[in-house]
Amino acid sequence: MRLDKFVLRSTQLNKQQVVKVIESGLVSVNQQIITDCAIQVHENNHITYNSNRLTPRPFRYLLLHKSPDTLCSNVDGEYPSVFNDIDIENKDELHIVGRLDADTSGLILITDDGRWSFNITRPDMDCPKVYRVTLAKPITEDAITKLEQGLLLQGESTSTRPAKIIKIDDLHVLLTITEGRYHQVKRMFFAVGNRVNQLHREKIGAVSLDLDSKQWRHLTASEISSFGMYSQQA
Repeated sequence: MRLDKFVLRSTQLNKQQVVKVIESGLVSVNQQIITDCAIQVHENNHITYNSNRLTPRPFRYLLLHKSPDTLCSNVDGEYPSVFNDIDIENKDELHIVGRLDADTSGLILITDDGRWSFNITRPDMDCPKVYRVTLAKPITEDAITKLEQGLLLQGESTSTRPAKIIKIDDLHVLLTITEGRYHQVKRMFFAVGNRVNQLHREKIGAVSLDLDSKQWRHLTASEISSFGMYSQQA
């Protein structure tokens, strides 16, 4: 973890104040004054501010039901940020694990544990994500075959990994993928001659969405640890 992030998580200082105290020589790591905010430190290091040892706050792991027309961003933009729906302190320390497009709804994970989120989003993790897809045209058996075999998307040099399709009816399917390419789901259906009208993420790994729109909760200990199985497979 970067030193400035460690100090931020261990004090009530904001980002600008953290940079100032570090660059002013008020922070030491293992009895050595450090003025470089970007230096990497570990929780086991002896880190002090004004001679007081710092202890970071415990990591937080959240599940949020993202509503349509919201941004997976820490700040508002063309649409409001999803963080407006979360009532929690120190929200600026949190980040989203696997973003969704503004018009996409469903499950998002939020944390301040960078190593945990990295282990979920790494391309070799094979962590499954399940989406409920509403299509513009009835899906064909040929399209299902191509999606389940993997297909080459425009501008890509490698094919998508094989997907899993469960057909609900002609216009609705459940799609499971283990990647997170740019606009991947929409591009996959475009590649087989269809268009996504609505997209909703229902599940990541073993964690399923169980909340109404805009609601959030803390993950359970078992949900947090369940993502370790994917790192063991890599």
